[in-house]
Amino acid sequence: MKKIEAIIKPFKLDEVKEALHDVGIQGITVTEAKGFGRQKGHTELYRGAEYVVDFLPKVKLEIVVEDSLADNAVEAIQNAAKTGRIGDGKIFVSSIEEVIRIRTGETGAEAI
Repeated sequence: MKKIEAIIKPFKLDEVKEALHDVGIQGITVTEAKGFGRQKGHTELYRGAEYVVDFLPKVKLEIVVEDSLADNAVEAIQNAAKTGRIGDGKIFVSSIEEVIRIRTGETGAEAI
């Protein structure tokens, strides 16, 4: 099993969610996040005063899938989240040793 974490621009969330649904992904966890990478924030004006916005709004998606679905899920996220501009985000893939559904006690792929 693989855990896929993606940091994306907030306005791309619906497109990514639809793309994941189209490849058969049912469960997704979404968290609002703030951060920056190479873009290092930007400068804004508020009532005539200039200030730096260091942490930009992002959305963090987390999904756990069987190994056979991982490549399709990553490709779906990548294609749906891409704008071609700086700050599109990152995708992290890691291995998961065990999954347990609390309600039923199911483990492994059945618990996903």
